[in-house]
Amino acid sequence: MTASPIEILATSLFALAVLHTFAVKQFAHWASRYPDGSIRENILHFLAETEVVFGLWGAALFAGIVAVKHSLHDAVVYIEGLNFTEPKFVFVVMVVAATRPVVKLAETCISGLARMLPFQANVAYYFAALSFGTLLGSLITEPAAMTLIAILLKRRYFDCGIGTNLAYATLGLLFVNISIGGTLTHFAAPPVLMVAAKWQWDSWFMLTHFGWRAVASCIVATALITFLFRAELTRMKVVEQPASPLPAWLTMLHVGFLALVVLFAHHPDVFFGVFMIFLGMVHATHEYQDDLRLREGLLVGYFLAGLVTLGSLQSWWLQPLIAGLDGSSMFFGATGLTALTDNAALTYLGSLVEGISPKLQYALVAGAVTGGGLTVIANAPNPAGIGILQGSKAFNDEGISPLRLFLGALPPTCIAIVFFWFI
Repeated sequence: MTASPIEILATSLFALAVLHTFAVKQFAHWASRYPDGSIRENILHFLAETEVVFGLWGAALFAGIVAVKHSLHDAVVYIEGLNFTEPKFVFVVMVVAATRPVVKLAETCISGLARMLPFQANVAYYFAALSFGTLLGSLITEPAAMTLIAILLKRRYFDCGIGTNLAYATLGLLFVNISIGGTLTHFAAPPVLMVAAKWQWDSWFMLTHFGWRAVASCIVATALITFLFRAELTRMKVVEQPASPLPAWLTMLHVGFLALVVLFAHHPDVFFGVFMIFLGMVHATHEYQDDLRLREGLLVGYFLAGLVTLGSLQSWWLQPLIAGLDGSSMFFGATGLTALTDNAALTYLGSLVEGISPKLQYALVAGAVTGGGLTVIANAPNPAGIGILQGSKAFNDEGISPLRLFLGALPPTCIAIVFFWFI
């Protein structure tokens, strides 16, 4: 397939954006050389924000289209022709899921499950949150589950003195388990959503082909990491933060709004209307609310919008590559490619290949979700987790290292490979 000048430009900028994500820690280091509050320090800190990377390079593509086409109109037409439903949805669901009543409900459920386990309290809570908690993504969508579990882990572990090795192992485990944990249903994981309707995959199909593998992989991977770091988890002193009681009706109201947002996930005009009513409700009940995570949600939405802007012009090289693979090559190729591009974009491009066999369909999606924890761009909810956790004490205020994230995600990814391909 011959690439157009715009496609070559988009691929070059996409490659630079990927390199930029691996360099954010260096930008933070450079920023520390300048006086606090200076223009250079602020600019470098801005460039060190993982969530702004793809948005900035997406803006560069917009400018590049104007320069190549000599037309502002063509650049605007390109942007307006893209589908930004997913970034909008992630922003809204992240804000709704991060409210005090929803977080408190999730914490109560996970604490109840942890008390049933025959482990020390910190160990039991860790295991319950990262195994069964991540599977909530199949019901409330992966971005919402990522937001909830990341907040709970931050409060209980990341801000309470865990070591750097445990922090990266936990982050990698969280990303991998969220990526595969949304595959029990056909509507919760972005890479599944892209193909479910065309390939006629329903929730029963997902449960029987993907779901049991996801459950087994989450439990085994979490058990392994929990066992390896059991001593450190046991030694940790967790300070329980007293919280004022919340009315049951308010919690149910929040759950109702979250359910409506998930129900209308493909209809942004509707779920934004629901969101506006939700904001009014939060203002009216402010005595029971924490500050909304609007900044974090907007940054994550901006990141994903940039990913859509750049990723939509990568089909010229990705689609022929996907079309020429057999079963094993498809699975392992998809696992590796997912680390370099969003897994939803990968499965979407695969769905455009006509006559793809059921075996290759499974291999493509299984590989895409298996590799969804290796990098921040591999799975749409990952930037939400980064946005919540990167300021934690565990990372020494230097941001999250992409290389150490990759290494932390490698063991649970290998376990997922075993369950999704070899069993």
